[in-house]
Amino acid sequence: MAQRILVADDDPDILQFIRVNLELEGFQVSEARDGREAIESVMKEPPDLVLLDVMMPKLDGFDVLRRLRTHPSAANTSVILLTARTMPEDRVRGLDLGADDYINKPFDVEELVARVKAVMRRSQTMRDVSPLTGLPGNFRISEEMERRVAERGPIAIVHADLDNFKSFNDHYGFMRGDQVIKYTAHALLEAAAENEDPRVFVGHIGGDDFVALIHPDSVEAFCKATIRIFDEGILDFYDTADALRGYVEVSDRRGEQHAYPIISISLGVATNRHRAITSQWEASAVAVEMKEFAKATSGSAYEIDRRTS
Repeated sequence: MAQRILVADDDPDILQFIRVNLELEGFQVSEARDGREAIESVMKEPPDLVLLDVMMPKLDGFDVLRRLRTHPSAANTSVILLTARTMPEDRVRGLDLGADDYINKPFDVEELVARVKAVMRRSQTMRDVSPLTGLPGNFRISEEMERRVAERGPIAIVHADLDNFKSFNDHYGFMRGDQVIKYTAHALLEAAAENEDPRVFVGHIGGDDFVALIHPDSVEAFCKATIRIFDEGILDFYDTADALRGYVEVSDRRGEQHAYPIISISLGVATNRHRAITSQWEASAVAVEMKEFAKATSGSAYEIDRRTS
């Protein structure tokens, strides 16, 4: 789907010039001719980016930007300011209000397009990073998997999640649970670093679910290293008494106590070593299937798909 850009400028010639050139680059462009119209358009259907002229009637670009940044539904919309002003204090003011970039008029169309694309890339990257772990999220994971499957080179897809994590959260609360999620990301990244595969990719699907992409020759060592690092540190997140006895007690809805073992990690692996992988969806389905086999083993474990058909 084409990315949407709102161009707000009171000069019809500039509006037309920007629209034509951005549409040639595949963007979907809408227009606003003053500040109030710009705000109404953003609130009605938030675009991916706003090109906002500073000097406009009714509300100038600074006022529009200030209002966008204080409105929950528009606060994260990317904004590039357009201005004929050249004073440094104007640039500083715009950036302080939250502009993502600044372009002086008259501008070169190639520079305009390049800056728009750069801001779009940064925005997409920032939106698709887990705020908890700092790892790439679902969009980047899907994009990377699709690209690597299409390359038809050697690939292993690892799906990982935690066993007994819900009971841990119920017992200790989500704040300590978040620390375990961050530690899981650490274990995966440390295992990747040990492996020295320059193309290893680790992403965070959400919750306690993670994905790694790695060369098939390295995947078994990666899984073993992840388990070793994870198991070495997981007891640090438990109270001493619970760590010593090896479980936590959690009450169910009827008030009955149940014992849940220490958190472990399960990893499932799909590779194209023995059979072709035709899509990221197929790869994920096989990796998740293997992860379920790993969960049948007590404690941390991994399972690799070795089927030939």
